[in-house]
Amino acid sequence: MVNFGKKLMADQIPEWKGYYINYKLMKKKVKQYGQQLQHGEKNRRRVLKDFSKMLDDQIEKIVLFLLEQQGMMASRIEKLGKLRAILAEQPDISGIAELREAYREVGLDLIKLLKFVDLNATGIRKFLKKFDKRFGYRFTDYYVTSRSNHPYSQLQQVFKHVGVGAVVGALSRNLADLQERQGSYLSIYDQPSTALKDPIIDMINSSVDKLTRSTNFLRFLGQHALIVDEESPSIAGEEEMEDKKYHFISLMLNLVNTFLYMVNTYIIVPTADDYSVSLGAASTVCGVVIGSMAVAQIFSSVYFSAWSNKSYFKPLIFSSIVLFLGNVCYAMAYDMKSLTVLIIGRLLCGLGSARAVNRRYISDCVPARIRMQASAGFVSASALGMACGPALAGLLQWKFKIYMVTFNQSTLPGWVMAVAWLLYLIWLWISFKEPNRATEVNDTQQNPASVQRADIDQLENGLAQPLLRDSENKQNEAEDEEVDDSEEAVHDSRKPATSIGSAYKLLTPSVKVQLLIYFMLKYAMEILLSESSVITNYYFNWNTSAVAIFLAILGLTVLPVNVVVGTYISNMFEDRQLLLVSQIALLVGIIFSFKITSTYSIIQYVSSALVTFVSAEVLEGVNLSLLSSVMSSRLSRGTYNGGLLSTEAGTLARVVADCTITAAGYLGIGKLLNVTLLPSLVICGTSITCTFLTYNSLF
Repeated sequence: MVNFGKKLMADQIPEWKGYYINYKLMKKKVKQYGQQLQHGEKNRRRVLKDFSKMLDDQIEKIVLFLLEQQGMMASRIEKLGKLRAILAEQPDISGIAELREAYREVGLDLIKLLKFVDLNATGIRKFLKKFDKRFGYRFTDYYVTSRSNHPYSQLQQVFKHVGVGAVVGALSRNLADLQERQGSYLSIYDQPSTALKDPIIDMINSSVDKLTRSTNFLRFLGQHALIVDEESPSIAGEEEMEDKKYHFISLMLNLVNTFLYMVNTYIIVPTADDYSVSLGAASTVCGVVIGSMAVAQIFSSVYFSAWSNKSYFKPLIFSSIVLFLGNVCYAMAYDMKSLTVLIIGRLLCGLGSARAVNRRYISDCVPARIRMQASAGFVSASALGMACGPALAGLLQWKFKIYMVTFNQSTLPGWVMAVAWLLYLIWLWISFKEPNRATEVNDTQQNPASVQRADIDQLENGLAQPLLRDSENKQNEAEDEEVDDSEEAVHDSRKPATSIGSAYKLLTPSVKVQLLIYFMLKYAMEILLSESSVITNYYFNWNTSAVAIFLAILGLTVLPVNVVVGTYISNMFEDRQLLLVSQIALLVGIIFSFKITSTYSIIQYVSSALVTFVSAEVLEGVNLSLLSSVMSSRLSRGTYNGGLLSTEAGTLARVVADCTITAAGYLGIGKLLNVTLLPSLVICGTSITCTFLTYNSLF
């Protein structure tokens, strides 16, 4: 497997050779530092200072060359603009064609420059990781933090490619005006955004997207699902193999499973308190009833994630059967007058949570060209299920008996979901197609390039392939074997985590903070949703239908909020800015939810709940988007992946929140609201503090 040092040499543009990061020199320096530390010639502080200076010099070289090239391109565009003005007064078809070609040449040079920046940025990231691993330091956090927001930061020039946007904009405008609108007085600003673009603009935008995460709606939702899109060019053989594994109906079955599970989770929320009372328990026991599903999901997420390494069909079959049985138990508990059976039913429902399988199927079996759409579908199915659950509960207001079985607002959610899972099981058995895993393994073994593409975050399409002398190749290879012990050179370090412990070791402070934020927002949302029926009945005398409508409206805000954030707001602000603002907004929503005066109005409750829920939804999207960016690539695959870790954090938050509701119920329903909101307030304040501490490392 080719390591990054060789890749850098192979992908360099020959005429720009002297301006790339000197990876070879830096590796030699690292080796010298190791020897000097071992013999006591330098101390740790001196090594860090020397390495920082060397890296600063390398970055300065890259940035000055980048600015020089940008200036040359701006000058060329300015000269072409003068020619364009002359042609506007004296139109000449051949002259316009030549002018367009001249603009395209500038565009091709810009693509070369973008790939130059991308290759160097990748080298910097990888070498920082190499340095930390070699010496056991956390130098990366220090270096990025100290350089990121400095007024003279050259690091941002590399990672944010400052100034490139102006060149891209100038090229886009001029090429668009020359294409298919010759002689028109209109400009691109008068045309719809979907107007035809010159192909070179698509190439430029593609290169820009490789440098920074695109923030369009589909990609935003895809990262929300923590399904990583590698965005690397595919080999023809790999595309053919992916098409063979892909089966549209099987994908739809996974999305339907996701939808039904979310409906199953939230359909009981409006009636759980009444069901608990009918079985002789306190209304606040609804926290245990609702939370039982989350308790079981903590364990089911792990074994389903492991099971998906071998099969997708069998775990989905098992999930459907268990969910069918769980809902039957939930419904039968009423006539059996057993709270134990009720809780067992919800535990069985939690044991049937196959979200890890749903996410894994999209990641492994959906072709890269449509994976982002499938990821967005996963999130949309979850959001729609969250809204449909309470809405469906509001419709199930009948009461009748068939033989000795009672059907009412408490039991109908269980019966309806049991029928739904039975029908789904039949459809699954008939239509699901298990991917050929033998083909997948053989393809991976026969095409090591595909492994490299998926595991190494770097540019694959170099514009030049300079020939190296055999002696130089051998020398580089020897040095790589001697010095290069980074993650791209050691096969084991590219393997996915094999246990929760090994996954935890891969968590940087930034990742830990993002998981804390995810725990916090899920805790706040669960408190709001799970106790809503008890709170609204106590203060406002709302019936089941009113609670169902309220929860359905909250759930329906999910997709519009994600559309606004993913399409517009995230294009105007950095993710870390949105992360901080949404946490503060969530804190405000929690504060205004407290009952401080003797009266508690519907307006206060509904408005504070809306602020809390919407802020949490914005926060969840941005949080998972950042999490997918800062976590190790080793956590993007395998059983113990980033998706599993976030699921466990969120599920644990729900369990703690539901237990808090039941425990607080012993103090009286009058104190329930404030007692359950207090932990949310503390955890939210803690997460905001941690965000400030790691703010500069969130890129």
